[in-house]
Amino acid sequence: MTKAILLVGGKGTRLAPLTNQTPKPMLKVAGKPVTEHQIVKAREAGITEIVLATSYLAEVFEPYFGDGSKFGITIRYAVEESPLGTGGAIANAADLLSLEENESVAIFNGDVLSAHDLSQQINLHHSKNADVTLYLTEVEDARAYGCVPVNEEGRVLEFLEKMENPKAHTINAGCYIFSARAISEIPRNSVVSVERDTFPHLLNNGFKVFGFVDNNYWIDMGTPQSFIRASRDLILQPSISQATSAGTSYSIIESGAFVHETAHIGGGSYISHNAKIGAHVRVMGSMVMENVEVGDHSTVIDSYLGVGISIAPQTNAVGQVLG
Repeated sequence: MTKAILLVGGKGTRLAPLTNQTPKPMLKVAGKPVTEHQIVKAREAGITEIVLATSYLAEVFEPYFGDGSKFGITIRYAVEESPLGTGGAIANAADLLSLEENESVAIFNGDVLSAHDLSQQINLHHSKNADVTLYLTEVEDARAYGCVPVNEEGRVLEFLEKMENPKAHTINAGCYIFSARAISEIPRNSVVSVERDTFPHLLNNGFKVFGFVDNNYWIDMGTPQSFIRASRDLILQPSISQATSAGTSYSIIESGAFVHETAHIGGGSYISHNAKIGAHVRVMGSMVMENVEVGDHSTVIDSYLGVGISIAPQTNAVGQVLG
């Protein structure tokens, strides 16, 4: 299997103000856009052709990713004039892939990062001759997610919405393998939710839907706090993503940033170019973006300082999102 679709059309309203000027998939995590982490993950699993399904601020993707040649793959762009939902976006993007009847395609949600074994997910899909194979992860409390029960064979039994007493600990982790046959079931040019419409339709009509359970690192970056945590995690554990920028084992400081010799940067912090970190400043587990100035004797912990923000001397910013 060599083809993939990345669903990168969402607004990311829960991430505001981070997404007021930048779509969520283009926000940097550990120095690289979320979408770049996913592209590299797909490439390492043997994917050679990717379609980015875009909608919100669609024009910002192509100038960065181009035709994909700098990543060693081919990239095309499916632009939705109006948002089609996750299912509609899959159907729209698949038309650019010209799938053969026996082909399958990997599909990534644009707001999820994981260290799951995509190659093994693909292998399971083929070994089961499945129509869809979902990446599932186990959580202690599934009430916030809804759940996806599977039987002993791994076949998906139901797709359940959020409930007070979930039937299972396995949840949809946002990466799917779809056969061309399953994609053909999605209505074209319609607003369709893959979770609420497509998956229940496939189950109800006898399609073979399997779950691939993998409990390696996974995060849904739906809020500013989880976004900050994702960047911190990838810096401290670079093996999660091969796209992670080079840095020390405790931080990434981009070239062009000024960090005073008495400042301490650590805890998985990211310092962007043209940022200025003053004397005796302590930055831990935080993201400091372009043209930010942090005044002397300040402390920044578990925070996001957006482009152009200035922090006065002797400020304590803990758990803040400023931008």
